[in-house]
Amino acid sequence: MTDLLSRTPGRVTFRLGVPPVSGVLRPRLMWVSGLLAVATFLVFCLGMTIGDIPYSFMDVVRALLGTADPGTQLIVQELRLPRAVAGLLVGFAFGVSGALFQTMTLNPLASPDMIGITQGAGAAVVAGIVLGWDGGLSTQALGLIGALTAALLVYVLAWKRGTTGYRIVLVGIGIAWICTSATDYLMARGERFQAQAALGWLVGNLNGRGWDQVGPLAAAMAVLVPMALLLGRLMRTLQLGDDVARGLGTRVQPVRLAVLLAGVGLVAFGTAAAGPVAFVALAAPQIAQRLARTAWPPPVASGLTGALAVLVSDLIARKLISGTELPVGIVTGVLGAPVLLWLLVRANRAGSGG
Repeated sequence: MTDLLSRTPGRVTFRLGVPPVSGVLRPRLMWVSGLLAVATFLVFCLGMTIGDIPYSFMDVVRALLGTADPGTQLIVQELRLPRAVAGLLVGFAFGVSGALFQTMTLNPLASPDMIGITQGAGAAVVAGIVLGWDGGLSTQALGLIGALTAALLVYVLAWKRGTTGYRIVLVGIGIAWICTSATDYLMARGERFQAQAALGWLVGNLNGRGWDQVGPLAAAMAVLVPMALLLGRLMRTLQLGDDVARGLGTRVQPVRLAVLLAGVGLVAFGTAAAGPVAFVALAAPQIAQRLARTAWPPPVASGLTGALAVLVSDLIARKLISGTELPVGIVTGVLGAPVLLWLLVRANRAGSGG
């Protein structure tokens, strides 16, 4: 039996008799997430219609369901599906990660792009290519190691009897610039073919992605996304301030560390799969928050927004110049830069931009 406890604009509070569960439903957030999921699926299928052999939308759907002819199923499922799944998972991972960072730090400008995580991954990959420090590791493994190392540095340097979102952002910006400078130096030092190989990864790219890149990311998301959702209630207490959160029974530092680990893990595996796709983790949570009209970036809607952004950008990258497939990171950078400028202007008008 379900008891409706209260209904207020934007949310419904309920309690179940069996099992004894209570919660809050936000109708607008639910239908926004549903629309984002439908739009993401449509673009996901539309992207697989493009190629040397064009297919219709329904051909792709039939191939995914296993009812198309063998030739179509082979091309769609084996050649085009891995790239589409990689874009979907990378965008979702970046969107959820950005929502975690922005909620934890109470700062809409806090994202892996801004606090050195993706820059650390880039520096590690370029060092491996130019200096030969790869130790037999793949580009994906190097990116993962670099992102995790940068996150560890940010957390350690931000520690002063605990961490705060403000210190994490400031230290992260410093780490980002250090990693960017190191990457620029290595790119200038490397030979032409080395620089080209590094640049192809640094801008974020879905070209040639296969199940080898998708598998580790999917496995990591199966663990980290549920972890992020379970931390949602505790994260919202952090928005009230550390003292109030402690008064409500929240263990502030362990929760902040768990959120940081979940966010870093998502962006590290996403970056390892497709490179540092710019601005998705920054823009997707803010877009989702405004669509859902919530007080914080909703993780699932942010993930769906990120997935949609990456898939749409990849579609544009493949169709913008005939015969040329641009890296998806170039398109997300062009589309994301105006969002960053808007956030900066909005922060200044609100008196929080410095």
